[in-house]
This record gives sequence, structure tokens and C-alpha cells, in this order.
Amino acid sequence: MYKRDFWRRPKAIVAAAALVVGLGGVGLAAAEHLASQHPALALNVASQDEAPSRTGFAPVVKKALPSVVSISSSKVTKMPTGFQQMPDDPFFRQFFGRDFNRQFREAPEQREHALGSGVIMTSDGYIVTNNHVVDGATDVSVTLGDKREYKAKVVGTDPKSDIAVLKIDAAGLPAITIADSSKVQVGDYALAIGNPFGVGQTVTMGIVSATGRSHLGIEEYEDFIQTDAPINPGNSGGALVNDRGHLIGINTAIIAHGSEGNQGIGFAVPANMARNVMEQIVKNGKVTRAYLGIIPQDLTPAIARAFGDKEMRGALVGDVSADSPAQKAGLQKGDIILSVNGKPVADSNDLRMTISMMAPDSNVNLKVFRNGGEREMAVKLGELPTTQAAVERHNSDGSKSALSGVSVEDLDAQTARDLGIPANSPGVVVTNVSPASAAAEAGLRRGDVIQEVNRKPVKNTSDFERAMSASKEETLLLVNRKGSTLYLAV
Repeated sequence: MYKRDFWRRPKAIVAAAALVVGLGGVGLAAAEHLASQHPALALNVASQDEAPSRTGFAPVVKKALPSVVSISSSKVTKMPTGFQQMPDDPFFRQFFGRDFNRQFREAPEQREHALGSGVIMTSDGYIVTNNHVVDGATDVSVTLGDKREYKAKVVGTDPKSDIAVLKIDAAGLPAITIADSSKVQVGDYALAIGNPFGVGQTVTMGIVSATGRSHLGIEEYEDFIQTDAPINPGNSGGALVNDRGHLIGINTAIIAHGSEGNQGIGFAVPANMARNVMEQIVKNGKVTRAYLGIIPQDLTPAIARAFGDKEMRGALVGDVSADSPAQKAGLQKGDIILSVNGKPVADSNDLRMTISMMAPDSNVNLKVFRNGGEREMAVKLGELPTTQAAVERHNSDGSKSALSGVSVEDLDAQTARDLGIPANSPGVVVTNVSPASAAAEAGLRRGDVIQEVNRKPVKNTSDFERAMSASKEETLLLVNRKGSTLYLAV
């Protein structure tokens, strides 16, 4: 019985709605005439000049909607091919030519398209979106709420937070107002604005379900605002705003459990983090993060009791890296960091996020619990060491740099031995080369060790990035391949 009633209820609602729409269509006079003929249908019909109620979110949406854009991106990929090497036989050559084997070995190219959303951050055309919306894209276009369309340049990306910054050549744009996302509380209203499934600008409503969500395995740096405002594919990069229309987050991910649709659990990168990443990309061309040099752990009740921390506050120092800022300041294993610059530390992720949002060389004061007592410690933070680098740099005219599509990592002794080169060899190892890149065409391969860029030695990824920043359109590489060196011009 319940199931039958459940499925019949929407039909009843549709029928009633049809009746109301029908009356609205015949006009006020006709409705009054109908009511006079049938007293049982004496309905209260609104006056035509009566303004609609404004107790809802219409004024908020009207304020924020123009600041949200639709983003379309495309990239060229290789289609998998099932053809095998064909025999070198004159019979096949008469049909396919002398290079027939190469034709069948090479996978055909195809163009992939993606849709997403973005938020206008400045009136002169800087837009924030998700990295995964434009990752690897060769063409990006932005459509404003008034249907104007612009080609966009990817200024920079930060895959660790899934934030990307675009720039369009426009002025006088409706930039969104940015809220202090640290003040967001569970239970606050939240409106998600974006372009779900490419249907056009859409607004959904919910509340903030949680803050500080982490350990989800979505991104490397996670401090998500969780909301039940429906977020669907295409909403990525769009705005999560409060009941004043101010930006509190950039919509990023959902939990769908096998379904492509919304399940009431969506996540947004806090506005403070997105703003910090954007400002660094615009000013410096990349994102740098401060470095303390510890491995923090969450406190469990048992661990807290063992260390005498009855209130179970802070983050436990599990290890201290050699020659790190933490070691130089005197931090030790077993210390519990209670606060940073007076801000209480909730757990290990909270500590990690707090430090990562600071600039390298910052001076911070830590309150530390050690051996049953508290003490203050001053630390000068370093710069987070880079162990990986993915080259997606753009020249001033918007074209990609010579080594776009190349990913490298620091070379350690074990990897060097596996590659057949001396364990103490300098350089960075190539972990990926895009098949469609200029580097692949020049002959660079996965497993090559880059030891020089434009005749300058490269010892690690930091050296590599500096050398690439100064490189011209053509780049000369010294590569060690299985113990032998060769030069490649890309």
C-alpha cells in the first residue's frame, strides 16, 4: 500500500498544478466569471500588479549569478588501437604503401571536450575554476551569464588543491564578493551556482553540512566545506555562496557511489584557500608552501593518555626531518603542537593546512606540550621541497612551453640503479611524456634522466623548474639514458 501511494502522489501533484496553470491562463476576469458560475471554485487569485514575495533567495542569486561563468575545454588524445604489427609483405604494401606498419601502429587522435564552471574573481578577467576542468586542455573558452564568449588563457594550476586560474581579455566584469571562509559554520545556508550537465546556469540550495573535511583521498591538500546543496557534473569550479551571495567555496567533488548524480554529499575548496592559491599564481606563476619538517599524527585517547595530554588537544610530532626548520627550532618526537601563532590546532590536517597557507621564511610561534608542561617555540619556516614537477608553462603569447606535457621526479639512488646509471647521478627522472607533445617528438622518453637544461646543471626538481622558467621557445636537454648521455633539442 505504501509503495502504491508513494508512486501515485506525484501524479496528484501534477494534476493540481495543471488546474492552477489553467486558471492562470484564462486571466483574472475569466476566473471571476468561472467562480460566479461555480461557487465551489471561488479561488483567491492574485492581482496582476502584486509583486512576488522577496523572502526567498532571489536577491542573493541576482547578486551572485553574473559572477559565475560556464567553461568549455578541449584536448587532443590518442585513441587506443587494436591493430598488431602486420607482416612485411608486398601484398600489404601495394594497398597501404611502404609505411603501412607505421600507419597501423600509430593510434589515431581524437578531441575530447569537457564542461565546467568558474567564478569571476576580478573585474579585469581573472577567473578561478578547478584544475580538473582544464587539465591538459589545448583550448579553453568562457561564456558569461550574458552569453558573451571569450577565449581563455590558463595562467597557472595547482593540482594539489585542484585550483586553476584563467584570464580573459575583458574589463568591467561582475567580480564576486569573497567571504572569510574560516567563519563558515555548520548549519549556514549554502547556494551552489554552476552549469550542471551543460544545461545552463543553475542554482541549488542547501546548508553547510560540515567544515574541515579531510582524509578523503580527493586532493593532496583537503580542507573541504561539505554541503547538501545539490552539486552535479558540470558544477565543478562553480561558486558556493552564503545567504549574502558572498563566495565561501569552489565546488569540487561529490560522493556518488556509482551514480553520476548528486547524493547530497558535495565538497568545496574553501574560498580562503582558493584566494591564496590564485594570488600566488598571478604574482609568482606558481604556488609555494611553507615547510615545518615534521610528520604529524592525530591524537587518539590512548596516545593522549600516554603523553599526559588529558584534553586531547593538538597534533603529535611523529618524526622530525633532518636539517628541517623544526629540528633547528628544537622540536622533538613526542611533542604535541597545541597552537600556531595563537590559533589552536585541532588535528594533524589542521596543522598541515595552517602551515601550507603560510609563506616560506615566515616566523611562527608554536605552543608545544612536552613532558607534562607547555612551552613556546619560535620557528622560521622553510619552503616545502618539491619532489615532483609537471611542466605546463605558457609563454607570454599563450602558447605552451617546449616541455609542456612532461612530468619529472627527483632521482634517488634506487631509481638510478633500476635505470642502469650510477647511484649518485644528478638529475631528474622523466615519469611521463605526453605522446602529442613536442618533447615526445624530439625523442624524450619515460625513464630518461635530464641532467642539464640549456647547458645548466639540474640536480633536482627545484633546479629543473628554475631552468624551465628561464628557457626560451627551444630547449636543449642533456639526457642520460641507460648510462649514456645524449642531447635533445625540444
